This record gives sequence, C-alpha cells and structure tokens, in this order.
Amino acid sequence: MHSEAVETLFFTLGSEADPFVFESGASLPSVTLAYEVYGELNEAKDNGILLFHALTGSHHAAGYNPSIERVGSLWTEEMHVGWWDDFIGPSRALNTDKFAVICVNYVGHCYGSTGPRDIDPNTGGPYGGSFPEVSVADIVNSQLALLDHLGIARLHAVVGGSTGGMMALHLAAHHPERVHYVVPIASALKASPLHIIHNFEQVNAIMDDPNFRGGHYYAGKPPDAGLALARMIMHKTFVSLRAMQERARDEVLDGADDRIRLPLQSYMWHQGQKFVERFDANAYLRTMWMWQHFDLYADAQALGISVSELLSSDAGHEYLLFSIDSDVCFYPEDQHDLVGALKAAGLPSRRVTVHSDKGHDSFLLDVDLFSPHLRHLLEKNWDPSLPATTAGRQGAEIA
Repeated sequence: MHSEAVETLFFTLGSEADPFVFESGASLPSVTLAYEVYGELNEAKDNGILLFHALTGSHHAAGYNPSIERVGSLWTEEMHVGWWDDFIGPSRALNTDKFAVICVNYVGHCYGSTGPRDIDPNTGGPYGGSFPEVSVADIVNSQLALLDHLGIARLHAVVGGSTGGMMALHLAAHHPERVHYVVPIASALKASPLHIIHNFEQVNAIMDDPNFRGGHYYAGKPPDAGLALARMIMHKTFVSLRAMQERARDEVLDGADDRIRLPLQSYMWHQGQKFVERFDANAYLRTMWMWQHFDLYADAQALGISVSELLSSDAGHEYLLFSIDSDVCFYPEDQHDLVGALKAAGLPSRRVTVHSDKGHDSFLLDVDLFSPHLRHLLEKNWDPSLPATTAGRQGAEIA
C-alpha cells in the first residue's frame, strides 16, 4: 500500500452562457469534475494516461486520501486507499516515473463530481430525481474538456475496467485522434442482454423502495433497502461463486430477522449494508441507465456503417484486451466479439485471458496477472528523448 497522501482536484466547465449539454438534450449551467493525477505531465504533454473507473468506483485510484470535499459521509474508510493502488506508481504497471495518470469521477456520480446530491440553483434544494440522465458520451465528453484544460491533445493511452472499458472504447471510436493505446479490461462493445436484465432488476429494487419518493429523498430517510438489494443483485456477478463461498465461511450470522439463515446469505446481506454507507441511490440509477444504453453497434448503425468501420481510423490505435475466464459479468465471449471487430477494422490488438478464481473483480485484485502486460504495452516504444512526432515516441511502429 502506498503511504503517500494525494489530493483531489476540481475542474468546472460550463457557464450560464455556455452550459454543459447532455446527450439527452438536458443541460446544466456548469459541471464540476473531481479528479486526481499521479505522476507529472511532461513538457510536450503527451505522456498522459486517462484511467476510467468502474461502476461504483471513484477518481481516487492510488495513494491515500482520507476525506474529499463535496463527498461527506459517503467517503467511508474502505475508500481511503486508491482502488488501483498496487497498479499505479513508480515502476508499476502504470509507471508514474514516465507517465501522468489521470482519473476522473463520472458526472452524475457521488464522489465529488456534480450529481443528484448537489444543489439545483433553480430550487435551492438537491437535484434529486430531476438530475439529467447520463450517457457514456456525456462522461467522455466532460473528461475530454478536462484534458483540454490540462493541455493534453492526445493521450498516450486510455485504460478502463468493466464499464470503464466501455468509456475507453467510446473515446477511441468517437474521438480517435485523442489517444494511441486503448486498454479495455473485462469489457464489451455493448451492454449484453444479461446486463440489461440485471440492471432492470436493480432499478426496480431502488424505485420500488417507499423511501425513494421519485428521487427526492434527501430531507428524509434514503431508500437504503432498495439500494442494498440492488447491490446484492449485482454483487453476485462481480465475484465468483467459489470466492463468495470461501469468504462466507468467515461471515457471522448477524441478521436482524429470520431471513438470514446461512453464511452465504449473511455475506450477501453484509455487502448490501456496507454499500449503502458509501453510495447514493440516485447516482446508482444513473450509472445503471448509462450502462444499459451503451451500444457501439447502435452508434455505428446510426452512422450507416459497421462497428468495425466505427473503430477503424488513421490514428494508429493499438489495443490490449483482457478477458477473465471466471467472469460472469462481462463474459469472455464479449471480448471475443471485440477482437473480431478489431480484426475486421485492421487494427493491431492482443488479447490476454487471465485465469483467476476471483471472477470479474480479478482486475482489481490480481496485480501480478495484469501488470506485466500493461507495462509492456505502455512502455515498449516509449522514449522521452525522441520528439513526439517520431515512431519511437508514440509507438507508430508496432513491435
């Protein structure tokens, strides 16, 4: 674990004259993004790596940060150490001796970026249920505005796990000139039917909670029961059954009623109760809707082209894909489809299948299984002594 303290930074875009417009057509006068940077941008500002966090992660990917402005009590102790702390730092997979790693909290989220808990200037109260729906395009576009603010025209790489991988793919497909290396980890070109079903179940769990009140619950009791149930529905896709059974052996049967009779039930109950302490139901709904509407096939169809044509560009992209053999959230078949689309687009790519018993969460836990491949890709053609326009600097010559 890193001992270094890190600081959350904030960037605000938009104004009354130039509001932030969501893909839905809704707009807000301004949007604030919470972000952290690990390492330093070089003079050319071409050593940036944009890291997209997963569904309920945060911009705090490395180091130690015990409190964050605008977050309050949701910043529980389990959030204090960055979620990819073992991956980011000197001589690590995302090597801060060479690169500046930027991680940003999604707009519509609840860890410092503008979201439903923030005050609506028109009402003087929280946005609540009136906060706009958020799309992957909204998240990517807001973060590109931050990159513009930082002076980064083109990223060395974009990396993301799970739904973060969807962000990486969207950025590469719709803004190809902004990135060279693309690393989607346990992700997909679109939400699968199983994702949509699971997300629908979770949306119903939250919205059917009597305390939800159309999303305007901040002055009273929050819909904790619905949010906890939603987390239990999803958690079973994040961790393999074997891992859950092993963890449940140490769980205490501490249920308040007759529902909890077995250790595995106690384990799942604990996951739900722990989650409501650190997340907001309105923000969770927006991540569900964002996820289930992601579909690069549909984006391509709207343009009258194939998804391979959408991915194809003259930007010199190179892809590194990760599959996890025990993943029951983003099944390996999802990455197989992505590999096929990349081959049809004529883009160089390499797929690594990680063999782990940890399920989807392997990308958060199995440092040794991912790091060598990440570091090899990111550093193989990196020579800061060469001009940014040469093949040696940005890897135009594929090894």
